[in-house]
Amino acid sequence: MNVAKDSRYTVDLQSLNVTDPLFSHYIDLVATVVIPYQWEILNDRIEGAAHSHCLENFRIASGLTQGAYYGQVFQDSDLYKWLEALAYCLKRGQAASFEEVGDEAIALIEGAQLSDGYLHTYHIINGIEGRWTNLLETHELYCAGHLIEAAVAYREATGKDRLLNVAIRLADLICRTFGPADRQIHGYPGHEEIELALIKLYRHTGEARYLETARYFLDTRGSEPNYFKAEIERRGGKGIYAEFTDFDLTYAQAHMPPVDQRDAEGHAVRALYLYSAMADLAEETGDEAYRIACKALWRSMEERRMYITGSVGSSGFLERFTADYDLPNERNYSESCASVAMMMFGSRMARLTGEARYHDTVERALFNTVLAGISNDGLHYFYVNPLEVWPPACMSHTTMAHVKAERQPWFSVACCPTNIARTLANLGSYIYDSSEQAVVINQLISSKVGVGGGGLLEITVDGPARSRVTIACTHDLPVMVRLPSYANTPSFTKAGRPVDAPVHEGYAHLILHANTPIEIDMHVTPQWMAAHPQVRADHHRVALQYGPFVYCLEEVDNGSNLGSIVVDHTVQPRVTGHLDTLAGKLEVLGYPAHRVMRDDDEDALYRRASFSSEAVSVRAVPYCLWGNRGAGEMLVFQHLRTI
Repeated sequence: MNVAKDSRYTVDLQSLNVTDPLFSHYIDLVATVVIPYQWEILNDRIEGAAHSHCLENFRIASGLTQGAYYGQVFQDSDLYKWLEALAYCLKRGQAASFEEVGDEAIALIEGAQLSDGYLHTYHIINGIEGRWTNLLETHELYCAGHLIEAAVAYREATGKDRLLNVAIRLADLICRTFGPADRQIHGYPGHEEIELALIKLYRHTGEARYLETARYFLDTRGSEPNYFKAEIERRGGKGIYAEFTDFDLTYAQAHMPPVDQRDAEGHAVRALYLYSAMADLAEETGDEAYRIACKALWRSMEERRMYITGSVGSSGFLERFTADYDLPNERNYSESCASVAMMMFGSRMARLTGEARYHDTVERALFNTVLAGISNDGLHYFYVNPLEVWPPACMSHTTMAHVKAERQPWFSVACCPTNIARTLANLGSYIYDSSEQAVVINQLISSKVGVGGGGLLEITVDGPARSRVTIACTHDLPVMVRLPSYANTPSFTKAGRPVDAPVHEGYAHLILHANTPIEIDMHVTPQWMAAHPQVRADHHRVALQYGPFVYCLEEVDNGSNLGSIVVDHTVQPRVTGHLDTLAGKLEVLGYPAHRVMRDDDEDALYRRASFSSEAVSVRAVPYCLWGNRGAGEMLVFQHLRTI
């Protein structure tokens, strides 16, 4: 079981004030723009956006209106994640005008719930006799998980129990329905999420049955006889999604028990929600086998199946992992939700192991893909996050149809926008944590937060690249500060004098004295990065990184045909300006390069090779902000001019 943390080192996230110019923009945006916009979307009141029908499904299920179910089988989860995002805003005193709207939505959810606790509008509308008969596809347990997460967050933010009581009734039904007894269903969800949610509910209520049922789902998954095989046979092979006709058990991580899995397989989001629950279980119970599995699965992704931006899931077909080092740049999927899930799993692994390095990847995903998933105005989103975009090739009815050259106002499968919103609204849980001996600072993001004993802890980061950090507290306080992977021989000073800072498992251990700040210089410089030699897509190519930010080229700065630009990785990029019109006013990097051209201007598609080049000055911008200044090409990995 978890060891109780010393109350002196607890962090009061309700008091959190993010002052970072980049992240404060997005956090405020969630409260002031995203919450209202997404509410309008869920009510189908935004012209030109994909139809949601989410709220209408609940009205129909509640008997308030008449009609047919519309949308994906997991449409309920959009409302649940919206409520969770709202809860985090309310917890910090933002979006207060929407609390009444949230309460109305909760009343609607409660009205749709059946007397035995069942809640899934797809089956309530289409026929309750179908419930629990297609766990592989209908996402009943997935939606239940998001309801539970929203309910716990709303209770903690407002003190109101109404949604929590709905979630408990449903969770209790699930505990009665699933398990090893003869009259129980010996199955598990097609899309994982209920497992981590039940553990969260256990932590909130202390009721052991929720932890036990979560463990049952984890222990039973992938065992023989295989539940999904039997379920498909019972249905005569009939289902909802055509791509499941020839079902691959690895897609749903059901090819073997999770505790025995060592390679990240299948649908990336499903996998990472599963791994997050496994890490939670290992932390709660001390189960060493699950801990070993989690560490191996993390290594599989981080060392062989993850992009430089922290995204995962390279296949545009079924949104899944493929082979080691198969990381194409222009046709990868890299779903925004998968990067959110990487943050979830990574933060859990840091708590489970005490090692800061997991937060390097949390940072990589957050500062790059997750931020890229939402526009500067908060009204448009990326579902897919490639590392190279040539807009004319992003054609419908082709293998590139999933890649969008511009952010979209919404999606028919709309899991990402609400997932991004709840993640940014809950950013404090990724910045701060506590241990038995100190407050833990995991992300270098300027902010102020209350700590045990009535103190105020403040982080001030100087410069977008996170090179210089000042940490101060109003009373004496031990802190552990993650030293990021891009730090170059960090130095520590107090009042201009060097400070001894022992480093253990990637954390610098410091003692803050009242109102006496400690300054950390990370000595961050722009770095050219190369992929593993087995990553075929990146042979003879480099990417640019500055602090936590991966940089890219955009057509608006460098013209078209970005692939014709070649760079010299021995030339050090320098700061040449800032993106003054976008959040955070992040730094622009400039460097000399060459544009290679065929040595003629004829129109022949192919001819004898002969080339010339011209010198050009290149402008690179943070990947997280690409596409905010107009449509056009984008490129992360650039070709080398010389070896």
